[in-house]
Order: sequence, then C-alpha cells, then structure tokens
Amino acid sequence: MNEFFPDCLETKFARFDAEALQVTDGFEIAGYASLFGSCDQGGDIVEKGAYAASLKRLAATGRRVRMLWQHDPTEPIGIWDDVREDTRGLLVKGRLLRDVARAREAAALIEAGAIDGLSIGYRTLRATKDGQGRRLLSEVELWEVSLVTFPMLPDARVSAATKAKAAGTDADLRDLARALEATRASLAAREPR
Repeated sequence: MNEFFPDCLETKFARFDAEALQVTDGFEIAGYASLFGSCDQGGDIVEKGAYAASLKRLAATGRRVRMLWQHDPTEPIGIWDDVREDTRGLLVKGRLLRDVARAREAAALIEAGAIDGLSIGYRTLRATKDGQGRRLLSEVELWEVSLVTFPMLPDARVSAATKAKAAGTDADLRDLARALEATRASLAAREPR
C-alpha cells in the first residue's frame, strides 16, 4: 500500500440505517462504522468485543483512530472524537475539518445523499471460521474509519443529513471565494505576457 499502512491492512465497508451516519451543523458526523454479528459481502462477521483491546491500546498511547476519505492515507478529512463499542457495533462521532477542502466536499456529498457509507481499515489479530466458511473476527487492530462511496453491508442505510447553519455556510463560501480570487490573481500575475 504505502510506507505508512501495512500491506496486511484490510477494509470493511458499511452503509447504515436511519440512526447511523448523521451530519449536524454541516461538519459533525456520527454513525456506526461496524455492526456486530452482521455478515458482510466478503463473508466476514465482526464479533462483540473485537475492537476493545485495540481501542484500549490507542488510548494508552494517546493515539487516535484516523478519519480518512475513501481509505486514502494521504487524505485525512477530520477527527474522530469518540470511537467506542456499544451493544450494536463500533460507534464513531467526529468532525469534518472545515479548513480541509475534501472535508467540505464530503459534508456536501453526505447532505446530498451521494455518500452514505463508513468503512474500517484494520488488521486481523484473531479470527476463526464458522461452519459456513465465514470468518468470525474476534480481535482486530483498528487503524482508521473512512467515509466511503461503496459499503460492504448492503442491508444498512444512512439517515438524511442535517443542513449546515446558514450563517456558517455563507461565511465559509465568502472565505472560499476570497481564497479562490487571491489564487486566481496570483496565477494571473505569474503568466508570461
């Protein structure tokens, strides 16, 4: 893959139901990145407790699960403020970073319904096979949770996104327009005449 991600890193995609991925204030998101007991299209089932040791190790070292765009390690788009297991699965809550262009695009795509999936990047530490040949993941090392286009759990869906507050959106657009105008002027000044 690259020097920062091990070659053994796996990914799981998930699209969620009405309570899953929500956007508030245009940039805060929450949802389930993984659902326990659900068989994905790859034939894997994540068991309850599979993330516990990994999350504990991350907390002990002060590190975080990364928020990426489409599993691309060169495109971090936000911060996961809360990553934890509950009875249903791996619940994540975080913020898309307003100063990152791809994060602004992601917020717009989520609100429009064009992006509705979350996916985990992980390394399997312990797994077994059940009688049907499905892999039961009992312990994984969680690296990242990405916003994705194509999820692997087809039975889950995303809720409608909440629109950003108008004042913040207008200010963001004005800031973006000023930055684009300054860039255009800078490029125009460099062009040979």
